[in-house]
Amino acid sequence: MNKNNMFKTDVKLSGIDGNVYTIFAACIKSARRNNITQEQVNIFIKEAKQGDYDHVLRTCYKYFEVS
Repeated sequence: MNKNNMFKTDVKLSGIDGNVYTIFAACIKSARRNNITQEQVNIFIKEAKQGDYDHVLRTCYKYFEVS
């Protein structure tokens, strides 16, 4: 596991639709399964929305262990 991810939890993005809303949904589902607070999820979403598609993916890698 990547020791740098902020939520210390996994999210599987391989094999899903690459639409940013689908990516957000997968991340939110993973966060909820792992007892991440709504406030923390909101911080992740806000940060991810502050850039382009590549920024969304980089933010996912920052907060989650992406597979």
